[in-house]
Amino acid sequence: MRALKRFLEHSLVQNLIIALIIVNAIILGFETWPPIASQYGSILSVLDRALLVIFVVELSLRLVAYRLSFFRDPWNIFDFVVIGIALLPATGGLTALRALRILRALRLVSMIPSMKRVVAALLSALPGMASIITLLLLVQYVAAVIATKLYAGISPEFFGDILKSAFTLFQIMTLEGWADIARDIMVHQPYAWLFFLVYILSSTFTVLNLFIGVVVNAMQEQLGEEVKAEHSEDVAREQAHFGLLLEEIKQLRAELSAIRVERQSPP
Repeated sequence: MRALKRFLEHSLVQNLIIALIIVNAIILGFETWPPIASQYGSILSVLDRALLVIFVVELSLRLVAYRLSFFRDPWNIFDFVVIGIALLPATGGLTALRALRILRALRLVSMIPSMKRVVAALLSALPGMASIITLLLLVQYVAAVIATKLYAGISPEFFGDILKSAFTLFQIMTLEGWADIARDIMVHQPYAWLFFLVYILSSTFTVLNLFIGVVVNAMQEQLGEEVKAEHSEDVAREQAHFGLLLEEIKQLRAELSAIRVERQSPP
């Protein structure tokens, strides 16, 4: 088992799997390109199945090597689910699952350490993001009610009810086409720009920036902890190396002392 673990954890094997995942993602992308799919569709399908077999074999070897401890790592469970979805039959009512084969490309997240650190940082930011998301939803709801009351009669297409208003305000929050919507309203209510200005400032430039700030702060903390861990490991290795040097020096001194005693002793 140890030999199998060393084989699976070898950098060459890891890099080969990463390369195959990238190739598989490119193949799945080519299948959506009609000129290529029409000429080489059968070849792409064979390559896709061959790569799936390789991924299944690699996952099976990891299951054999790690046994039950395999499922203690969330990233292993992620790989297991992704490969399991790819093995589902894409026929009949499950035809739509063929589109989910591209999920195999997400295995890069579990294979590349830098991506794993980014995802771990995002997950650590979820508690802080929850309160900001709640605040954003509250702002959205209050603004949707106000907009429906004020502009339902003027622009029923965008503000006819609270659901339409919420969708329109979400579009405005992304700054997509908000000026055209505001100008149509301002034809009938010249001071309507005040509402849109306050909403954009409160949602886009305040709440969303808080959201980004929490994520960036979490990533900085995560990277800082990793840097500290790496530094502590370096210090531990240096201390261990220094300890070995001290032991060797003590042994040399003891040997030198023994030699001196032998030379000074009478024949």
